[in-house]
Amino acid sequence: MAGLLEAFRQELSKLGWIEGKNIAIEYRFAEQKSERLPELAADLVRLKVDLIVVSAGPSVLAAKKATTTIPIVMANAGDPVGEGLVASLARPGGNVTGFSNLSYELNTKRLEILKDAVPKLAQVGLLRPARGSGRELKDLRPAAHALKLKLEEIETQADAKGLESAFKTAKQKQVGAIMTTTATSFFAERKRIVELAVKYRLPAIYPQKEYVDEGGLMFYGADYDDLYRKAAHYVDRILKGTKPADLPVQQATKFAFIISLKAAKQIGITVPYELLARANQVIQ
Repeated sequence: MAGLLEAFRQELSKLGWIEGKNIAIEYRFAEQKSERLPELAADLVRLKVDLIVVSAGPSVLAAKKATTTIPIVMANAGDPVGEGLVASLARPGGNVTGFSNLSYELNTKRLEILKDAVPKLAQVGLLRPARGSGRELKDLRPAAHALKLKLEEIETQADAKGLESAFKTAKQKQVGAIMTTTATSFFAERKRIVELAVKYRLPAIYPQKEYVDEGGLMFYGADYDDLYRKAAHYVDRILKGTKPADLPVQQATKFAFIISLKAAKQIGITVPYELLARANQVIQ
């Protein structure tokens, strides 16, 4: 998160907004505890801030429930229309606008990459929470079918006992690789998930770069730094008088593909050269 905030602040600075000089930023962090979001949003509303910048779905919803008048800029929402955050991309309406990371749509691409990474892959294990993954499954199920892959959906709690059990189940079902949904609860346990993938020698592709930072094998998704820099431009325009309803929600246009050869060695796989050539970054 620190890197994303730095990208956001640097871009604001280029636009003439210098923190501590002509702009003050109040930071609030839920620390992966979504139940804290309504209280944090209400706190910012009480402070009568001029604008609220939020990251993804749950934090956008909390801010939207807290105020209908203070402009809200979302930096990397998954499905803004489907989640009821805006009326449409072209005409968001209300006080919310910003950027979408296309995370759900990119699950199809992640499946394709897994198939390219693991020769003769037949079954992919999908770690999913008990609730809240319907939107992702809507895209993933037909995508797996089109790629002639069997999608083993493994429902699990994102805690030590649940995740260990989920990986044991994956092995028992002879899964050849794994994915996770974009659930916040999984992101909070990314280090443990990566360690279990190594322990059970399961190749994996993840929806956020931070999994690879923790030692994961592959990440494919939107360039989050780019989204946060673009969010700074929307902040600039709104502070200069543009209404959020007049700024269309934009989808990610820059993407990143990262492969860790160190993780590949730990898991015991050889990543095909053709796939390495497609990566933006290869970690030795």
